[in-house]
Amino acid sequence: MSECTHNCSTCSENCGERTEPQSLLKEHNPKAHVGKVYGIVSGKGGVGKSMVTSQLATIMRRRGYEVGVMDADITGPSIPKAFGVHERAEGSADGIYPRYSRTGIQVMSVNLLLENETDPVIWRGPVISGVVQQFWTDVLWHCDYLFVDMPPGTGDVSLSVFQSIPLDGIIIVASPQELVSMVVEKAVKMAEMMNVPIVGIVENMSYVACPDCGKKIHLFGEGKTAEAAQRHNLEVLAEMPIDPALAALTDAGNIESFQGTWLDAAADKIEGK
Repeated sequence: MSECTHNCSTCSENCGERTEPQSLLKEHNPKAHVGKVYGIVSGKGGVGKSMVTSQLATIMRRRGYEVGVMDADITGPSIPKAFGVHERAEGSADGIYPRYSRTGIQVMSVNLLLENETDPVIWRGPVISGVVQQFWTDVLWHCDYLFVDMPPGTGDVSLSVFQSIPLDGIIIVASPQELVSMVVEKAVKMAEMMNVPIVGIVENMSYVACPDCGKKIHLFGEGKTAEAAQRHNLEVLAEMPIDPALAALTDAGNIESFQGTWLDAAADKIEGK
């Protein structure tokens, strides 16, 4: 056996270094500070991951923590819009500086790098995954909690986040329709394969509150998310309503003004970890 050059691409030997699984986790910017990192995920689109991410970030900020939001949904970014952040991101030799919301939440999204925020991102998967990794390795985060708003499904970008960012846990977002079991199953299995802890499940669009009597009207029925959670020994952290006021705040870039306690239990669990 010849002397090892540590360049496996030119070597035919099956040494221990070559055969051991190599971690793909990346270090964050050496001049950044990041505490806990949580991904907000779903097995499908349209269930409200960005809404849950925005509200969790707002709650933790209200509790006095430094908070960041990484918008990893590169082809469908919505975090800057929700927080009313439209200025382009800037950088230096040290790295990229996140933009700050009205209350001081740090935000990074591809929309803050485009010439026009309405420009489509027509990139292939590896390029998109590379950008997400740069949001972790190059951005000068300074936060106690960093929330990653993930793209839907279990494709390239989700895999890249799971493999390259040291997640402390994920929160699965689901809606109460019949296919919730399959959606939750996909997200759970991916987390298990990647050895990432699951904090719990948030059911969005759970009900509508009657404007006259306040009674909860379950448009899609009850219990489906709870049944799926029970099968996987997971906790349902919250049931969020369909609320036109939340949509209006998001459209106005003022989600930080939302009122409601739906996600307080989820925030408590994150804070207690």
